[in-house]
Amino acid sequence: MSKLLRLRGRMTDLAPGLRVRRVLPAHERRAVGPFVFFDEFGPATLAPDVDSDVGGHPHIGLATVTYLFQGRQVHRDSIGSVQVIEPGAVNWMTAGRGIVHSERVHDADRGQQRSTHGLQLWVALPPALEQCEPSFQHVPAADVPVVEVASGVHARILVGSAWNQTSPVRTASATLYLDVKVDANASFTLPPLAPELAVYSVAHDYSLDGEAVAATEMVVLETGKSTEILAGSDGARLVVIGGMPLEQPVRMWWNFVSTRHEQIARAADDWAQRRFAPIPGESDRVEAPPWRDGSAAPKS
Repeated sequence: MSKLLRLRGRMTDLAPGLRVRRVLPAHERRAVGPFVFFDEFGPATLAPDVDSDVGGHPHIGLATVTYLFQGRQVHRDSIGSVQVIEPGAVNWMTAGRGIVHSERVHDADRGQQRSTHGLQLWVALPPALEQCEPSFQHVPAADVPVVEVASGVHARILVGSAWNQTSPVRTASATLYLDVKVDANASFTLPPLAPELAVYSVAHDYSLDGEAVAATEMVVLETGKSTEILAGSDGARLVVIGGMPLEQPVRMWWNFVSTRHEQIARAADDWAQRRFAPIPGESDRVEAPPWRDGSAAPKS
């Protein structure tokens, strides 16, 4: 009997023609290593009049990791960062005690038909660093290490270390994030690179330890076991995530992550009362959803 845990995600609409698949958190699995959130948006071709801007919104207690396959975005945040995100680059924003950011269409793309496809993941910070100072890192695509793992198999080391290569992204805990391209009918062995690991197929079905796995399906791997991966006639594009397990369970509400309920309640009230530092030059904001009892913030 198969021991594979498969997560298929659930779909939501972000903008007309743009769907998002949320794979983590799931009922069956809340986290893989420090990763507590996994969204794939697109692939999609958006009409010229589609507004896919995400206005200013806050985060605490986590790091957001944005990675694009197609298209581009403009990141702005409340500590003054302004960065165009393009395919292959890694954007790592540490929220810590609190940050506000927006994700917008590039000015040159407004009013144009445009393609978009990418991932946004959240990493829970260790409890001792939940209230650290916010920060921002950007690693251009050209600076991401690439390894030929086997004939016809190339891995980009987005975060962490694998096959004797290390990403320049600085993390708060042991974290692994790989982008692996597998040519048609090529195969490779994925070693147990971290205590917890999962594989997600961005494009095309493939075989994992002899079992068929569908595209857009996440498979959580057995701890400490090497895994044999074989692509089909269309090849495969795989993402591998993982790392050390969370030191302790975290709570999540809207855009906030913390091991302590009172930190989330305080952040929700701070956002409602406009105490977060704003993004320079921006005024629009995304309002928080109501708490379960209909109030503006969770009660401590």
